Amino acid sequence: MNKSWKSYDTGAFFDELITPAGRPRVVARRAVNLLQSLAEEDMVARREAAELAIREMGISFTIYSEGKNIDRAWPFDIIPRVITSRDWSKVSRGLVQRTRALNCFIDDIYNKQKILSDGIMPADIVLESGNYKPQCAGISPRYGAWAHICGSDLVRDKDGKFYVLEDNLRVPSGVSYMLENREITKRVLPELFENYSIQPVDDYPSKLYSTLASLSPRERRRPCIVVLTPGIYNSAYFEHAFLAQGMGAELVEGSDLFVDEDDCLYMRTVDGPERVDVVYRRIDDDFLDPEAFREDSALGVPGIMRAWKEGNVAIANAPGSGVADDKVVYAFVPDMIRYYLKEEPALASVKTYLCMHEEDRDYVLANLDKLVVKPANESGGYGLMVGPHATKAQRAKFAKLIEANPRNYIAQPTLSLSTAPTYIDNTVAPRHLDLRPFILSGKDTWVTPGGLTRVALVKGSLVVNSSQGGGSKDTWIVERSR
Repeated sequence: MNKSWKSYDTGAFFDELITPAGRPRVVARRAVNLLQSLAEEDMVARREAAELAIREMGISFTIYSEGKNIDRAWPFDIIPRVITSRDWSKVSRGLVQRTRALNCFIDDIYNKQKILSDGIMPADIVLESGNYKPQCAGISPRYGAWAHICGSDLVRDKDGKFYVLEDNLRVPSGVSYMLENREITKRVLPELFENYSIQPVDDYPSKLYSTLASLSPRERRRPCIVVLTPGIYNSAYFEHAFLAQGMGAELVEGSDLFVDEDDCLYMRTVDGPERVDVVYRRIDDDFLDPEAFREDSALGVPGIMRAWKEGNVAIANAPGSGVADDKVVYAFVPDMIRYYLKEEPALASVKTYLCMHEEDRDYVLANLDKLVVKPANESGGYGLMVGPHATKAQRAKFAKLIEANPRNYIAQPTLSLSTAPTYIDNTVAPRHLDLRPFILSGKDTWVTPGGLTRVALVKGSLVVNSSQGGGSKDTWIVERSR
């Protein structure tokens, strides 16, 4: 056995590949045995090969730090994560259920608002949210689907059970890295694939295309689909270009599009204007249309909201979807499932304390050293505090923030996030991780087999976000061992 593995200790956490007794889990046995058999210099060579492939493929991610945009190579770990198809089928069903309920909620909020009048949720939580867009009132997109691409973040606690940590319904990112992780793993550890039947992920671009095409307001064999990007300085620009190419769609910026007097959207081309049927937008609502939202936005398209309201173009995700992308609203998703679907939630949510409620706020302020505190509308791991790892001064700062604006903060127990073997600093060590699968909703609903596994590369850290220095690894949903 490679000596890197001999001192591996799962500690008190659920480890995805190794049991508490130090043996490989059944589903991961062949992969772990092969990795353990590799000499140390071979492991180093494989890691270096992965780093070279990432540079050659141009896989990068932008970090915003101290007012600067820093491009860096995608941080990748060569040891895959392995999940059984039996476990995943349960998770997948739960994600479909959850996404259906969230789409029902968004459609209801912009139309009848029955969930509010029936007292299931306090109206002020929704209507006073910065993500509620009154400009979207009275609209009901095709199939009742608002969040066509949803990225729900999952974690496993010490019991090995999956929990939904949050839902990302505005412009969720990361799927291109899921695809590239698989490609890199195939390049540097091809022999691992000989022992497993692994569910493929490389059909995601075609699944995305089918979902978007199903939204087209015109019946066409091949509707005109564009990917609307803020431009090359956006942190996820690599992904925007990757998905446009994978779908055979045009990658455009706001200045490439215009709305005519008939409220139809067109793309400027060398052959003249071409009517656009579907926009996969990677721009936040506030910058989408200077006529409807921020007047100073140079990223969006004047009049695109008029074209959408008239039913002349589909926009994915639909404007206003962010009303359900709020960590306070998250706490009510189990109630939404029961209310709209008349079902019990198939996936558990994490216990959430709403600081806007006095009883919850008092508990949070008294237990800041035990809780994770998050702002309601931030993403990317920004603005949160992990109580057990925070200093006394940081906890005092967050107490003041909560008291000043309790609506903007929620708190959750500090979960014992699962770990997985990670090759770092020329040794194998456990690191905490989460998982972001992607759910596509249009005419049909489809869940990626697995998703983007993000890894906290710093020992003991629970912050896995790429924008906060986290890494990633390939995620396998295994049908069977061969």
